[in-house]
Amino acid sequence: MSETQSGQAPDAIRHADILIIGGGLSGAMLAAQLLRLPGKRNLLVIEPRAELGRGEAYSAVELGHTLNGNAARMSVDPDNADDLTQWLTEYIAAGGWPESEEQSVPISELFPPRGIFGLYVQQRLAEAQVVGALHGSTVEHVRAEVVDLQTDVQSVRLHLSDGQRLQGSFAVLATGMFPAARTPQTQSSGLNAAALDPWDVAAMQQLDPQSTVLIIGSGLTMVDAVVSLEQAGHRGPIEVFSRHGLLPHVRRQPPAWVDFLAQDHSIRTPRQLMRELRRHCREAIAQGIDWQAPLDTVRAHIGRLWNQATDVQRRQFVRHVRPWWESHHHRSPPLSAELVERLHGEGRLRIQAASFKGLEPAANGGVSIRIRRRGEAQTVVVSGAALINSSGIEYDWRRVARPLPQQLLARGLIRPGPLALGIAAEADGALLDAEGRTSDRLFAMGPPLRGMWWESTAVTDVASQAKALAARLVTSQMLGE
Repeated sequence: MSETQSGQAPDAIRHADILIIGGGLSGAMLAAQLLRLPGKRNLLVIEPRAELGRGEAYSAVELGHTLNGNAARMSVDPDNADDLTQWLTEYIAAGGWPESEEQSVPISELFPPRGIFGLYVQQRLAEAQVVGALHGSTVEHVRAEVVDLQTDVQSVRLHLSDGQRLQGSFAVLATGMFPAARTPQTQSSGLNAAALDPWDVAAMQQLDPQSTVLIIGSGLTMVDAVVSLEQAGHRGPIEVFSRHGLLPHVRRQPPAWVDFLAQDHSIRTPRQLMRELRRHCREAIAQGIDWQAPLDTVRAHIGRLWNQATDVQRRQFVRHVRPWWESHHHRSPPLSAELVERLHGEGRLRIQAASFKGLEPAANGGVSIRIRRRGEAQTVVVSGAALINSSGIEYDWRRVARPLPQQLLARGLIRPGPLALGIAAEADGALLDAEGRTSDRLFAMGPPLRGMWWESTAVTDVASQAKALAARLVTSQMLGE
């Protein structure tokens, strides 16, 4: 795939049919779907990274950083749930990922390294590019960051970090996730400046192997951080602090369970869902079946349930249920979970329910933080050799100190989504501006629509949205909107 960087004349404007802002999983999958559809169209994917299809999530290079879902759950083809399993079968047969032979499970149950998953996404995009060429369609990677965006009745104009200007009939915000560990925030506590990147094994290798490491957050990013520390040779204490002190459960492969939400449409509110889900989990346990079986049936209905809930109900869910939902639903891959369990059993890893209250001055090159343990009124200071911010994803675009989110908000081209999760849009991805008007030029997909669908980050979510949005854009293009 061709890649371009700045070199155009100062007043030159490059044109395309569709501008895709972001070239991680969301942007790559949207481009692939657009390329496969009949008709001629030119696509520009604006992504500062050197490769498309990886983004934050799949740029990891360590084999220990794996998907948190097995191959059977992670297809990028919404019409073929076995697509990743089939690709992985061929990849392993050709000599890729030889370490997989150490796991005596079917390929569909393997949890591939995220770097290998990135290769899979890239290959599917390359195959779509071949199909697109038959229709006269093209896709080009513009390696830069979008810093501003403007619209008029006929087009969208982008201003890039390297001075380029682009214009297209439509633009899609496929910006992916803003990890808290790597995201400048408008109300920064200075945490990220003092913290190690959870995935930076090389930086962790510089630590005293026996030193104490502090981690804020106990979700899946924390699990990644522990894997990174282990691969870096760290053997000292790890102190983890999170508000509720909950660890992700390990992902297992339970048998099928009746899809009770498909059978009973009277279940509409978060309270009704939790009551019925608990009942089914108790029934499963009584029958000797893993409780994860009933939970896994809920996945397909989350968008509908969340979208039809009132703001009050959503707020109740986020405040009272979310921590337990996240730890039960967003589960850890088995090998990573085994490591966390082993370190916890050895006493090297401790989980404490405590809130982070800020950084404190530290001597001797270490780091100190102030925390308040759950149930206590007083704060205390704890110290270590290093600190890791594993507090997850920043979904509130008002807090993300990046040029494009700030400019879009300042221009009134977007508005925060429900509960300030992501940005507001119609069901088809068309953005709503600050006055609630629907755009016919600006769209979004994937993590920016968290507030619309709650679960809008998983591979299957992104794949389905990419297919639907591609069809929507092509229809608009044909109608000359």
